[in-house]
Formats: sequence, C-alpha cells, structure tokens
Amino acid sequence: MDKIIFGRFLPGNTYVHKMDPRAKLLFVFGFIVVVFLANNTITYSILIGITLFVMLLARIKPSFLINGLKPVVFLLIFTFLLHLFFTREGDLLWEWGILKIYEGGLRQGIYIAIRFAVLVIMTSFLTLTTSPIAITDAIEILLNPLKKIKVPVHELALMMSISLRFIPTLMDETDKIMKAQMARGSDLSTGPIKDRIKAVVPLLVPLFVSAFKRAEDLATAMEVRGYKGGEGRTRYRQLAWHSRDTLALVVLFALAGVLFYYRG
Repeated sequence: MDKIIFGRFLPGNTYVHKMDPRAKLLFVFGFIVVVFLANNTITYSILIGITLFVMLLARIKPSFLINGLKPVVFLLIFTFLLHLFFTREGDLLWEWGILKIYEGGLRQGIYIAIRFAVLVIMTSFLTLTTSPIAITDAIEILLNPLKKIKVPVHELALMMSISLRFIPTLMDETDKIMKAQMARGSDLSTGPIKDRIKAVVPLLVPLFVSAFKRAEDLATAMEVRGYKGGEGRTRYRQLAWHSRDTLALVVLFALAGVLFYYRG
C-alpha cells in the first residue's frame, strides 16, 4: 500500500488540507490544462517548482511520492523511449544501425516524462489531502447546474468518489492474492511472456470475485441505511470558501500567464 498514492487520503492539518475541496478540484483540473503550455527548460522548471512548493505546503515526504510513482515508471520509461527514438529533430547525437538519437528527441522525451510525472503527482495531491466525502460534495456542488438538464449529479459524484476510494483497496487485494498464489508455487514474474500471461488468469478471477462481493456488500449497506439517492438529502459538513482558496486560483492564472510568456 505504500507504493500507491492515487486514491489514498492522508489526514492532516496543513494549508492544503484546509483548502476548500472545490478550490482544489478547480486548481487540479486547471493545472492539467496549464501544464500543456510548457515547452522549454524554463517552463518545465517552473512546473517542477510549483509541484515542489505544493508538496511542502501539504507536508508530504518526497520519498512517499517517489514510491507512489513506481507503478507508473514503466509508462514513463516507455514514453521517454518512444520520443527518444522516433523524434528526428536537431543534431544527431548517437547512431547504431537503424537506431538514431537526436537532440530534439532526447529533449522531448525528458519533457514529456516530466510532464507526466508532474501530472500524476499533482492529481495525487487532491486525494492525499481531501477525504472522499469532501470530494463527493465538491463534485456535486460544481456540477449542480447540470441538474437543470436532468443529469443525476449526486449519483455521478458518488460513483466517482467510490471509484477513487476503491483504487487502493483493490490494489491491496491484488497484492494479497499475488502472495497467496506465489505461496502455492505460482510464478508471476519470470518465464516467457506467454506463460506469464497464463499465470495472470488465476489472479484475475479471484480479484473480480472479490471486487463484485465488495460492491454487493456496499450496495446492501447503503440500502439498509435507507439510501434513496440525492433527493432531499442534507449535508452534515458544509463547505466554506476562504481567501486561501481564491489565492490558489489566482496563483493558477498567474502560472498560466508566466508559462505563456516564457513559451518558445
């Protein structure tokens, strides 16, 4: 579980924890758009600096974030290599047979890997510093105008929150099943690709059974407690917008302006 950060919630009393979940949602979605403005060393350095600054505000250990990136390391490396060998721009740096590395390919591979890592870390800050209930309330309030066109906003927000919360739970269940299969002599990490794919089947079947059972138990618990949807429901915790939330959005717009200014 220490290797999974997305979907986890770490209680705390930091500046980021105290922010309104609506502000954090708007900041994260805005950051996902703003990050695509970066296209050179200066702009990517600014993105890294903002990410480190938010990490300090949230008081999250760098080692914890590095461990959380391990599940997506393969995707980072694959993206880097894809740009490294298929982007033919700039001076030729290295050549071996049909493999060629250009300056532009190396630069673009590093930039894309940084962009992906920054996006994963920044979106993880949302779930690490915000409880699932607060995320559900924030999503429902932000999507509230869609109720006028008969969109089931409450149910949609609830499903998204439950999905986020189930990510670490299912990963933990997967780890337990893998250890149980390995204790019975199953080899999941060595051998030819064909054999490793076959070895995954005994892992997927109990995982799906466990997931459906958890979903059924959750549905039964909600039904027993009288859950009938969002109609007529009230909230025990009321969200309150403060100056720090406005400041976060101002920083986001300032970041967009700075990145746009330094674009090459």
